[in-house]
Amino acid sequence: MRAVIQRVTKASCTVDHIITGQIEQGLLVFLGIEEGDTSTDIIWLGQKLTNLRIFSDENGLMNKSVQDVQGNILLISQFTLFAQTKKGNRPSFIRAAKPQKAEPLYAEMAQYLNKSLGKEVQLGIFGGDMKIDLLNDGPVTIIMNTKDKDNF
Repeated sequence: MRAVIQRVTKASCTVDHIITGQIEQGLLVFLGIEEGDTSTDIIWLGQKLTNLRIFSDENGLMNKSVQDVQGNILLISQFTLFAQTKKGNRPSFIRAAKPQKAEPLYAEMAQYLNKSLGKEVQLGIFGGDMKIDLLNDGPVTIIMNTKDKDNF
């Protein structure tokens, strides 16, 4: 499972001119799911997302988590995080999980985050043609991969 995490002051997802999810201060999380991913990946990444200290404290240091600042999360599924570009110029997405596997894991991650934050995370539409609008704060952007836990 891969995630691109952005600290934002606001973010929204629109599908067919309808806003499906929007937040103010919090995290915009692009989530890519791989064939071998399981609930264990959700637990590890979910804990990291809710406890990652990337929000400023009163001294301007990154010491607070999204929970500490009572922020929100906008969770967007993004299979393109598993693009392989080694051969040619057209990316291959063969490592990305098929929708039948990925969609339930995306929903499971949303449920895990709902429970951890004590409030509902905002969502995109799985498989939808989403338009994402965001104001990156910092900018702070972090990439995580559950298959490479030793480096995160």
